[in-house]
Formats: sequence, structure tokens, C-alpha cells
Amino acid sequence: MTRRAFFLPLVLAVASMAALLGGCRAKTYSEPVSRAGKKILRVGYFPNITHAQGVIGSTLTAEKKGWFEERLGPDVEIQWFVYNAGPSAMEAIFTDSVDLTYVGPSPALNAFIRARGDDIRIVSGSARGGAALLVRPGAGIEKPEDFRGKKLATPQLGNTQDVAARAWLKAQGFHMTQLGGDVFVLPTANPDQLALFKQGQIDAVWTVEPWVTRIETEAGGSVYLEQPDVVTTVLVASKKALDHRSELIGRFVKAHHELTDWTVAHPAEAQAIVQRGLTAIVHREVPLKLVSAAWKRLTFSNDITLHSIEGLVADARGLGFIRGDVELQPLIHILQ
Repeated sequence: MTRRAFFLPLVLAVASMAALLGGCRAKTYSEPVSRAGKKILRVGYFPNITHAQGVIGSTLTAEKKGWFEERLGPDVEIQWFVYNAGPSAMEAIFTDSVDLTYVGPSPALNAFIRARGDDIRIVSGSARGGAALLVRPGAGIEKPEDFRGKKLATPQLGNTQDVAARAWLKAQGFHMTQLGGDVFVLPTANPDQLALFKQGQIDAVWTVEPWVTRIETEAGGSVYLEQPDVVTTVLVASKKALDHRSELIGRFVKAHHELTDWTVAHPAEAQAIVQRGLTAIVHREVPLKLVSAAWKRLTFSNDITLHSIEGLVADARGLGFIRGDVELQPLIHILQ
């Protein structure tokens, strides 16, 4: 692949991010109701093991065994929406396309600050760990300085792994820009990362499960760096949804907490449901052993504090993803 071919997706990603951050947001909120008169709650998630609670919830809804439906009651309908990376999920929050979504902390922080503290609140923790930096055999990467001039892929410009990768490279002394620098950081969809890694077109990947395990087992990638204690996934809500439907959002969050506790207590059952859910989304069999291997890198937890994400704020600001000062305290909205 030529450098021009590599840079085209990156330019498009920058344009997409600019459109999101500068685009119009919905000014009013209309509470969605089904034809049968049920309250509709719209929830987003990613087809990743790091979003296990979302995958489990949507899978059980599809199988008519709804975890959330059982706890929210017969007058509530849950609608699930799949996103592939944080900025698109944040756009859905801004445009009132969803009421809540599972997402990485970096897009949530960026959206909160760009909206000057409006539109979005983190209402619960969800997962830690599950992300890693992998290097390709034969890429000649053994120590940090070996990354100079190399091509490193991340899932999407400005997402949690993209910010982590750029911040780590900057900390190693590399000059980093969004479109170049001493290391070429290339926002690339996860499935394409695997193919390019196999072809030797990229030298390293900073990604998230199940792709960490897939690149490790299918492409011979070596894990260079892990951050097991870093927040990977949070549950966020639209502020307008919170303002208009606080009681309903609170019940969903309570059900999410119960699901997290169940997931920790019943890992084998949880993995089986996630395997079925991911298989249905990608339309091909996702091996249970892949889910089980990836699970070992994750910690599912409802805990979330401002302190746990302050490092992400500093990283994003240092990279230019966040500009200006906004009071961060309102970002965490713990429902009682």
C-alpha cells in the first residue's frame, strides 16, 4: 500500500471528527414512544468484548430473554444500536439518536469538553483493560526508539486507543502530529488492521479485544505493552435524556450494575452469550475460545471516578484533541 493510500483514510477521519465536533446538535428532546405506547430506550454499544454488558443485553433482547426488559418492566422497549468507534457513538448522543451508549472514555471526554459541559454524562463504569500494543514479527521493533518511521494502526482518530497510542509515543520522545510525525499513526478499522498486519503493510497495532487476541493468534503479533488498569469502557447518557427521563435512566443503570456483577460471578455463561452475540453481529462464527482468551485481559467494574480518567484528559489535551478549560466535575453523574 502506498503512503497516499494510507493517508486518505486518515484525512477522511480528520474530516469526520471535524464534522462531529462542529456539527449541529439537537436542541430539543422528544421522548420516543412505540406504537404500542411503550417507552423506548435507545442504547448503543460496540461489537467488542470490552462492551460485554452491551453485547449481553442486546443478545438477550434478541433471544426474548431480556435482562434489561425484565428489570425495567413491560412498559419499556429497549432498542439496541451497534457502533464501531467512539466518535460515531458521540454523534448519536449529540443528535438524540440514542439515550445511552457504552463507549471509551476518550470520546466521552472529548464530546463533553467540545460541548462545554453540555449533552453528555458518564453514569457508570463498565470495563478496564482489554487493550494492548502489538508488534509484527520482522518489523524490527524491540525497544521504544525502534518505532521511529514505523506505521502503527489504531481503530479511529480520537478514540481511546488512538489517544493512548499517540500519548505513549509522545512520552517516548517522538514528535507527533495528527497527520504525521516521527511515527505514522494510521486510524484503521479493526478488521482491516488484521489484514494489513498479516500482509506486512503495518508494523504495529494499538487495539482492543477481541482484536488483540486475534492479531496475536492469527497473525503472530507480539504484545509489546498492556495497560490492565486503564478505563476502557464507560456507560454514558445524554444529558437531555437524563433531564427528561431521570427515573428511567436510573433504572437502566441499576440493571447495568446488576449485569456487571452477574458477569463477574458467571464468566463462563457471560462468555457464551457474548460469543453468540458477536457471531450474530459479524455474521460468522466467533470462536468461544477467542472470547475466553480475551476475557482474561479484562476487569468488569461499575466503579468510575474523575481521578480514574484525569490522565486521559491530560493526554488528550497534550495531543490537541481537547482545547480550552471546562469544569470536569459534572461529567460524572452518579444516579442514586
